[in-house]
Amino acid sequence: MNSGCTGCIQAVTLNVTEGNTTCIKADLSATFSITYNTSSSTRTVQVPLPNSTVVDAGRKSCGTDGSSPWLVAVFGSGHALGLSFLTNGILYSVANLTLQYNLSDASIFPEANRSGVVIVVLPSVGISATINTTYRCMSPSTFGVGGAAVTFSDMRLEAYMPGNDLSPTESVCTADQTSTTAPPTTAGTTTTAAPAPPPPGTPERGTYSVNNLNGTVCLLAQMGLQLNVSYFSLSQNKTIQELVNLTPNLTRSSGSCEASSASLVLAQEGSSTLNFTFTLNSTSNKYHLSGITLLANLSDATAPFSASNTSLDYLRSTLGHSYMCNAEQTLVVATTFSLNTFRLQVQPFEVTTNQFATAEECQVDQDQMLIPIIVGAALAGLVLIVLIAYLIGRRRSHAGYQTI
Repeated sequence: MNSGCTGCIQAVTLNVTEGNTTCIKADLSATFSITYNTSSSTRTVQVPLPNSTVVDAGRKSCGTDGSSPWLVAVFGSGHALGLSFLTNGILYSVANLTLQYNLSDASIFPEANRSGVVIVVLPSVGISATINTTYRCMSPSTFGVGGAAVTFSDMRLEAYMPGNDLSPTESVCTADQTSTTAPPTTAGTTTTAAPAPPPPGTPERGTYSVNNLNGTVCLLAQMGLQLNVSYFSLSQNKTIQELVNLTPNLTRSSGSCEASSASLVLAQEGSSTLNFTFTLNSTSNKYHLSGITLLANLSDATAPFSASNTSLDYLRSTLGHSYMCNAEQTLVVATTFSLNTFRLQVQPFEVTTNQFATAEECQVDQDQMLIPIIVGAALAGLVLIVLIAYLIGRRRSHAGYQTI
């Protein structure tokens, strides 16, 4: 990695091949932005991914052993870019993006006040496409955390490839769709945007479960789910907001249960995959919904929709209890996606006899229960006041007619 090339953006090609089969191919340009400390100040450097970058032969896989396909591209003195993938059979996506940089490289990080390799992992960065299509994003896209980030541009990428070259069918990223010019209209004609579909009603309540390896239920959930997504509509040539109900009888549930974490994956065939992650704090014996990831095919968009957040704090309850909320709740996941829940009850830990434990109700339900109690108490108080006033008035009336 040559510091003299700072500011340059070069294209690189990364391939993962096993035998005669290529399973991952990426043509892209990338630039690292890294902030580091010196003894007297903070500096930020811009480092392009050089055309000498190669895939590490010892750190790549097509997933033929049952694992996910992945690659690590190395360059310079201990610097690397890692990509791992996952699929639900309909979509594939970048599951993790790994940035590795070596602060001991004085040509890039002069006067750094520490040395050694720093590794930053970004889960679910939103790069996804339909299986057997190429993910294309010419627009710059930046992903980062803390003081490190990478900006991709001119990206064409495909994983789980059926052949040895990128598919001619492309899934175009949202940034490229919104940057395109609206199609011209012919003189004398009027173009009318397709009317927005009517909002769906309340979603049907579904029952979902996850089993342990021994076949016993370890996670149980009942809820109605509604996806609230914002995306660029091709027919309307603008960003729209759409509500989509999950249909229980078309949805397959799966997942896993560990000592301190549990996941519920709801896959609606040909449409969407919704992943819930629950985390248990063994010190406080409290659990909560810590992550939601959505991959979805939208009929009016060329690119699959993807949104994820692994820093949530929803549906908090106590170990040994279920969480229940009959009222509608809105769980905000990202600026482009929120999840509406209806008549929800969930228990991700310590499920026994395939039934929910005693429920801890959400604050909204508790408030709604208090309202009729308060109204009833107020009415009872009002009746009592009227009765007392009536008795006092009657006593005074009798007192005025006493015999002298």
